[in-house]
Amino acid sequence: MDVLTPRTLDEALRLKAERPDAVPIQGGTDVMVELNFDRARPSALLNLSEVAELRGWSRENGTIRLGAALTYTEAMEMPLADALPALAEASRTVGGPQIRNRGTVGGNLGTASPAGDALPPLLIGDAVVELASLRGERAVPVAAFLTGPRQNALADGELIVGVRVRAADGPQTFMKVGPRNAMVISVVSLALTVDHDGAEIRAAFGSAGPVVGLVTAPLAELDGFPERVSAAASPIDDVRGSAAYRRHSLRVLTERALERCLQ
Repeated sequence: MDVLTPRTLDEALRLKAERPDAVPIQGGTDVMVELNFDRARPSALLNLSEVAELRGWSRENGTIRLGAALTYTEAMEMPLADALPALAEASRTVGGPQIRNRGTVGGNLGTASPAGDALPPLLIGDAVVELASLRGERAVPVAAFLTGPRQNALADGELIVGVRVRAADGPQTFMKVGPRNAMVISVVSLALTVDHDGAEIRAAFGSAGPVVGLVTAPLAELDGFPERVSAAASPIDDVRGSAAYRRHSLRVLTERALERCLQ
């Protein structure tokens, strides 16, 4: 297996164009699991850990731009945690300190697992994924980028370079159900925000359908909102939980999230 290590984004895009089979790796918290269990054996890895353009975050006119290499640990730190509190809460539930230090938002998007903890917080903020290749750049709303379980809209030669998301305009929270509070894949998860500017509630759920889902309602019309969130899900029965349990949990999580954000 070849390991390609570009030092700049331009070099990374050139190598990806030359070796479209190369699997991007940054923190490796998902890719290395696939390799270690022999679920994948790519001919090459594209090591992006030296590409400085993918790191960090910035703020511009109420929008937060997260570099693809932003780690969960960095998402938990102020002042970013104050701008995106649901993402910060979700990041605290991801693995242990070692995983949070290595795992990245871009990796969560690339893996496109319905259980990705960063995905519901991004969805409630109208996130737009920034993609780049030698052909140029394009931006894809996160809801369109996630096309199915572990499937995304990346085209040949493209890399995820960042994501833009609206800063919180009101209270936000993130909750998940699992055998324990952290270091566990969620049975079901929920991110909820009160959008004062748009006078609405936005709730996004994970692990309850092939992709994360979003439900919105005007602030003045919240009767039955938990039931609407539960009904919007399309969960399955698996080893982590039944579909009925997931629907019930979503309703309860939504009730609790509303209480937390509207108290």
